[in-house]
Amino acid sequence: MYRITKEFHFSASHQLRALPLEHQCARLHGHNYIVEVELSAPELNEHGFVRDYQELAALKHYIDDSFDHRHLNEVLAHDQVTAECLAKHFYDWCKARLPETSAVRVSETTKTWAEYRP
Repeated sequence: MYRITKEFHFSASHQLRALPLEHQCARLHGHNYIVEVELSAPELNEHGFVRDYQELAALKHYIDDSFDHRHLNEVLAHDQVTAECLAKHFYDWCKARLPETSAVRVSETTKTWAEYRP
């Protein structure tokens, strides 16, 4: 199986409102997010690619236009916008446009990652 990944960055705020008030993540806060999309294929296309990286530009535009410097609870109309939820959201968005999508990882900090992989 061939696999490629590409990384995207954005900054945004969120609040995990279902947590107890004393939990730090219940307060309004922000992160410098990293989204890593993985595409997989058993065979390469006629150009020797799983998919041309330039074809992932639509994801960059989607992230820049809809997520960067926004409040994620409003963007996704959800009280629990966790890294796990974001990974699933971006996976679904990518899979609908790029059938080779096999996983999406989201990082909120340099030491933490959440992944959605069916």
